[in-house]
Amino acid sequence: MIREVFMPALSSTMTEGKIVSWVKSAGDKVEKGETVVVVESDKADMDVESFYEGYLAIIMVAAGEVAPVGAAIALVAETEAEIAEAQKQGSAAPAAAAPAPTAAPVAAPASAGLQQNVSRQNGRSVVSPRARKLAKELKVDLNSIKGSGPHGRIVAEDVEAAAGKAQPAPVQQLVTVPAAPPQAAPAPAPAPAKPAPQPVPAMAMTGQTVPMNALQNAVVRNMAVSLSVPCFRVGYTITTDNLDKLYKQIKPKGVTMTALLAKAVAVTLQKHPLLNACYVESAIQYRADINVAVAVAMEGGGLITPVLQNADRLDIYSLSRTWKDLVDRARTKQLKPDEYSTGTFTLSNLGMFGVDKFDAILPPNQGSILAIGSSRPQVVANEEGLMGVKRQMQVNITCDHRVIYGADAASFLQDLAKLIETNPQSLTL
Repeated sequence: MIREVFMPALSSTMTEGKIVSWVKSAGDKVEKGETVVVVESDKADMDVESFYEGYLAIIMVAAGEVAPVGAAIALVAETEAEIAEAQKQGSAAPAAAAPAPTAAPVAAPASAGLQQNVSRQNGRSVVSPRARKLAKELKVDLNSIKGSGPHGRIVAEDVEAAAGKAQPAPVQQLVTVPAAPPQAAPAPAPAPAKPAPQPVPAMAMTGQTVPMNALQNAVVRNMAVSLSVPCFRVGYTITTDNLDKLYKQIKPKGVTMTALLAKAVAVTLQKHPLLNACYVESAIQYRADINVAVAVAMEGGGLITPVLQNADRLDIYSLSRTWKDLVDRARTKQLKPDEYSTGTFTLSNLGMFGVDKFDAILPPNQGSILAIGSSRPQVVANEEGLMGVKRQMQVNITCDHRVIYGADAASFLQDLAKLIETNPQSLTL
């Protein structure tokens, strides 16, 4: 039996996927549950496993190419005898990578023959089949190798580098690598087998037209959705002297200002559940959890919003450790969908760039987003008319007017300012 392998839907908003790399090559044996391909969705690179066993007969969408969700990207033969027939079938159907809308349903993962690998972060080293075989041949300890492949996967080049080979052979030629002695001279580390995450150059040349990557296209779609939402904005000035003092005290313990602000917002949201709610079909959906998403700019373009789940229940030290882990994995596109798509309230902080104030665009399925400017010394007068210098920052909140009204937003900002100005120590309890 010959089965088509379809581009899987790895998130609810995914319409197309990019093949980052094929873990298996044409002709390889495929086991059920074994990683076959790495696919770039809107905001992450995900390992995809096979639901059945057989032989990967032909790859129809090569690494670096894009295919719509539901498109056939490969053919798998049940037996070796069927490989030639499958290759002939795949070669005769070049349009398989771009099917009509009647392609196999993407909601049924079994029909696609692939499943998302969600166990990649379980602490075990992920090793490609070829790397494992090569390590056995070259007597290389896999536990001593740091992987350079997608998500830290150990690939064949890593094993060869560990064995002292200066010029690793291509993956397709591993079975013909001569048993040459290791090079005595140190060699530069080999380039990773996976393609660059984005084709976008760091600095586009004048006059160039550069296509958007998957993450940037996802941002475009989200922003287009926000145009249909009636929004309003409210600004507030918050004195940060006490917060800055607290930050200096606990920064050596690994606490970040982002975690402090997220914690302050989460605690304030406990008193203002409406600001944590969203609009759904002529109703207001009140969220059971307070999940604070924080916008992070990605190298190569676009942004992602890692989510600090249950931020109101975590202590500030755990929150800071969680935030560091989320950012590290966001930079390498290793976040799981629920780690960037479950936010109930969003923070966007441009204060580190010296921005005084700005307005943020409301994300889909949320009622509010808070834009935070930089904290700066300001000359202010107290109630007695005496002049003094205080550090202050401007915050602007954008709200969905179908759910939240001006008085609701103003009351939230007032309580947030009171917490930061008079009792920031409570954030460490």
